[in-house]
Parts: sequence; C-alpha cells; structure tokens
Amino acid sequence: AYGAAYSLQEMLTVKSDDVVGRSRIYEAMVKGENAPEPGIPESFNVLVKELQSLALSVQLERETSEEPEEPSLPEDWDEWLS
Repeated sequence: AYGAAYSLQEMLTVKSDDVVGRSRIYEAMVKGENAPEPGIPESFNVLVKELQSLALSVQLERETSEEPEEPSLPEDWDEWLS
C-alpha cells in the first residue's frame, strides 16, 4: 500500500472528467505500471469555451524552462498616453 494515497488521488483526479485518462489509468493499474500524467480536464475545456463566448481570446501555452520575455512598449507609447 506504499503510494496508495497518491495513486488514489491521481485516479480520482483523472476519473473525475478526463474520459481518455480513465482508460489509461485503469490499464496502468491492471498492468502494475506507474500512473500516466493526467491530461487536460474537461472542466478546463469548458472554462476556455465560456471565456471565448465572452469574446476573450484564450491561448494555451506550454510551460518552458526558459525565462519569458518582458513585453516591450511601442515606441510611441508616451505619445499615446498623453
């Protein structure tokens, strides 16, 4: 039962709304393998669609180890603000 709590947490997390993840987690448990990484939950997809319905542009980005670039201001920024 070492790691059982973690396995149960992952199973419940995946099972809650990740249809494909449920199959993968079941197969991993039957074969005695480590649990695969959970996918994107369906509730997140619903949130994205709701934000898009409010005319908000939502773009998903992958996390990288690189430092993000600082946004640069347009050259005429001072003129635009005055």
